[in-house]
Amino acid sequence: MTNQKSNKAINIALWIAQGFLALMFIMAGLMKATQPVEALTEALPWVANTPLALVKFIGVSELLGGLGLLIPSIFRWKPNLTVLAALGLALVMVLAGGFHASRGEFSAIGMNVILLGLALFIAWGRRKKAPILAKN
Repeated sequence: MTNQKSNKAINIALWIAQGFLALMFIMAGLMKATQPVEALTEALPWVANTPLALVKFIGVSELLGGLGLLIPSIFRWKPNLTVLAALGLALVMVLAGGFHASRGEFSAIGMNVILLGLALFIAWGRRKKAPILAKN
């Protein structure tokens, strides 16, 4: 009985993490993918020294990753895509941390580490502890 309660708690924690991380990346991705460069530069100073195509690519990647955290699991259609989305977003956070470190923006790295941890928790949890089974 304890194992069943533990799995239920992990499943709930994973859904919360998926929802939170998806919301974060969907909002950030939409902002980077759709806003004009002037507005982005005000909110994100690093955009001024980064090729616009790269900023838009990052935005689209974050948006798709955020959707990938939820849609396959909710509809139980190829739910392993949720694991891949989480791993992809973890890679984005590793690269973002390196990018910010190279620019001396060490205060930004803390959030990258937190989001990296959440993404890895989701990947581990949905792969090993509480996988979502595909519909037949």
